[in-house]
Amino acid sequence: MTTTRAERLTMAQALIRFLKSQYVERDGAETPFFAGCFGIFGHGCVAGVGEALLQNPDFRYYQVRNEQGAVHAATAYAKVKNRLQTFACLSSIGPGATNMITGAATATINRLPVLLLPGDIFARRNVAPVLQQLESAQSQDFSVNDCFKPVSRYWDRINRPDQLLTALPEALRVLTSPSETGAVTLALPQDVQTEAYDYPVEFFRRRVWRIMRNRADRAALQAAAELIRAARRPMIVAGGGVIYAEATETLRALVDATGIPVGETMAGKGSLRWDHPLNLGAIGATGTLAANRIARDADLVIGIGTRYSDFTTASKTAWQHPDVRFVNINVTEFDAGKHHGLAVVGDARETLAELDELLAGFTVDPAYRAEAQRLHDAWDAEVQRIYDIRLEPLPSQGELIGVINELSGPDAIMLNAAGSMPGDLHKLWRATHPKNFHLEYGNSCMGYEIAGGLGAKLAAPEREVFVIVGDGSWLMLSSELVTAVQQGVKLIVLLWDNSGYKSIGSLSRSLGLDGFGTRYVEPIEGVLVGDAAGDAVTPVAVDFALNARSLGAHVIECVSRDDYVAALQAAKAADRTTVVVIRNDRLHGVPGYENWWDVAVPEVSTLPSVQEARAQYEELRAGERLFL
Repeated sequence: MTTTRAERLTMAQALIRFLKSQYVERDGAETPFFAGCFGIFGHGCVAGVGEALLQNPDFRYYQVRNEQGAVHAATAYAKVKNRLQTFACLSSIGPGATNMITGAATATINRLPVLLLPGDIFARRNVAPVLQQLESAQSQDFSVNDCFKPVSRYWDRINRPDQLLTALPEALRVLTSPSETGAVTLALPQDVQTEAYDYPVEFFRRRVWRIMRNRADRAALQAAAELIRAARRPMIVAGGGVIYAEATETLRALVDATGIPVGETMAGKGSLRWDHPLNLGAIGATGTLAANRIARDADLVIGIGTRYSDFTTASKTAWQHPDVRFVNINVTEFDAGKHHGLAVVGDARETLAELDELLAGFTVDPAYRAEAQRLHDAWDAEVQRIYDIRLEPLPSQGELIGVINELSGPDAIMLNAAGSMPGDLHKLWRATHPKNFHLEYGNSCMGYEIAGGLGAKLAAPEREVFVIVGDGSWLMLSSELVTAVQQGVKLIVLLWDNSGYKSIGSLSRSLGLDGFGTRYVEPIEGVLVGDAAGDAVTPVAVDFALNARSLGAHVIECVSRDDYVAALQAAKAADRTTVVVIRNDRLHGVPGYENWWDVAVPEVSTLPSVQEARAQYEELRAGERLFL
């Protein structure tokens, strides 16, 4: 009889020991899957996982300031690492746990792996209700951690220490799956964390999870090749899956050989260099004139690693050819089946390589290729026009983007998430490498920016990380700036003071609502303050520069564009986190280019401006397609 050796450990000690032993491998390169743990200790985790982390200094613990920020940092880290490495995120029970829910949704929506370890109520129940416990009259097996279920790809509650033996392998299976990954939540009752069990030593062996490059079905590939050969105006929509699969060079080779032009999603920007003559830039609601013109008349759309969000499809209005068809290359069957397209389920790099072979000798009509190249060149000139704007007295957002793009350097990472910046950046940013453009736009989560910048810099310490954040997002979650300062992680944070919610203000005006409720101004008795109030209002006196200094950052305040140029140069030369603060014109925006986004307008209103917006809405909504 074979005797299994065992080691007596607490559940928390076994958890950390297991996480330290997990590796991933793709294309022959192995790396530890977990880079460490972000967290905040509380009574629901300090005696359990806290003690285990103290005993394992080689599994680095990072003290953060907000549990949501911890998850954002882990998400950004995983994004930069192409999902091959991530962090665990630890919290106490109650509000510490629920703080992570927004971060969990962001990770899952973006298909990025993060392990969440919220503390939980006592499994033995006899002392209930414990501090921060949410009670239920219907069940004793209930806590706020049940809220994680809809935003997690895998969820479990570890009510006995031996349950780790089955829960952890399942958690890792999901986290390392290209098709199923997202947030994984293991709720850890605070008493069970400290309970001991004789764990088999074999459980802690070094385990390598192989990230497979699954091949597509051969018949589906051949059918895709036939559709492409038959198309007169095919186009590619490059999504985040191109970058996560490290398929950018394979995509470029296919585009060079066939002449098929490319539009890029938010997550897919950087799939081709900006100056590739067949890169038409952003597509959809925040798209370029070049990409949207080609999309309008495309008879075949080849989606690669995209989930076809409403911004990518311009709310199903981007493609107007009456017989448009779709070929969807994706590791996820769910996304590959969208728009009733031909589903080609497989790894993007391997699938494109095989498709390239099947398309040998095929090229689009030279006139079509020339048309796409002319549109690329025309769009490049439009970008430069916006970069060169000299708006007075406050600079425009477009010209601020131009300054950063030109001064940041070709190896840098630009990171942003919410507000009016993502749309303008999607149109205007000239991406030089696959990680140059880092946008969290699946959840468009305000507050992701600074925490995400921390995660991105930890993932790529050799690159400068430029975080663009508006005043609204800054006021929601700037606390991880302290973490960056504490850890000696240098960020360059560009704080644009828009005097309110610039994006929603613009949207409000387009809906006939005058920007109501979007400005940071003092209220006026009896007046619903919108943009019609002009300057006859008193701005809220927020000193963003002083705020940033109080968090430990070096701060440079700017008034003009020239100040901004000098500040960026100084920030690059600095050896610590620097915040550059500037006000910009909240009303001047980058135009839309033959695009639309479906935001419903009230069908009945006494306001003439809303009535006019509703009439326009109904006209544009008529262009939405079902793609049957």
